[in-house]
Amino acid sequence: MNTSDQTDPARHDEAPDTQVVLVTGASSGIGAEVARLFVDRGYTVFGTSRRPDAVADPVPGVRYVRLDNADTGTIPALLTEVGQVDILINNAGESQAGALEDTPVAAIEELFAINVLGPVALTKAVLPGMRERRRGTVVMVGSMLSSFPVAFRSNYAATKSALKAFALATRREVAPHGIRMIVVEPGTIATGIGERRTTHIGERSPYRAEFEVFAAATRRNERKGLDTTAMARTIVDAALAAHPRPFYAKGNSAPVVFLLRRFATRDVILAMTARKHGLRRVRPRAAGRG
Repeated sequence: MNTSDQTDPARHDEAPDTQVVLVTGASSGIGAEVARLFVDRGYTVFGTSRRPDAVADPVPGVRYVRLDNADTGTIPALLTEVGQVDILINNAGESQAGALEDTPVAAIEELFAINVLGPVALTKAVLPGMRERRRGTVVMVGSMLSSFPVAFRSNYAATKSALKAFALATRREVAPHGIRMIVVEPGTIATGIGERRTTHIGERSPYRAEFEVFAAATRRNERKGLDTTAMARTIVDAALAAHPRPFYAKGNSAPVVFLLRRFATRDVILAMTARKHGLRRVRPRAAGRG
């Protein structure tokens, strides 16, 4: 599995202006930059937002349509407006942090609905048309937290792991029908998403002190994170590669840390990831007797 920051330089030889790209979560951040790059390359681009009429900084050339990832009932109207979809970029999602013990089950269920069930339902909805035309590309935008999980991000990492598993397992399933499934895992990106992240930590939680250390380190990491344009370029290049790899990762020294993961123990990798987020290593001890 190649995790190099460099994508395959080959491209589709089909005319861009005959293809429709649908980018979810295109109102800001990575999604907006992905939509912009596809427009620049001559594609017909639709971008989704829960409130398309209220997009603060619309990308010229992008048609905004309504989609609520948490409500799969919004998909039929979306596809009626968009029509055929040749390239789907499943980018929209919610970020969440907090202690598992402090997080209501309802909040976990909602996160899975937004980050997993919504993208999977949309993918299912576009697959028949792609199969009939014998061409299509679906990119699942995940997170390196799936490959390198860290404390206080368990729910978010789990959703991105589920999305990755759906894509990698389905890749072979749809390949005979001309459809490509790709996973792209961004590292830490400077999108300002930390300001919009939902958190679950009790005021008197026994986890609060360490969570505050983690949160401060996360803010520092995100301020130094990868530029959104660089990440968007990786996503677009992967989607347009003639022979895309199953998996791409960019940011957080991806080639180095994935190589290290092949040789280091899981315990070492978990400790290394915790340290990057300001958390000291703790070795679990066996329960005492009596």
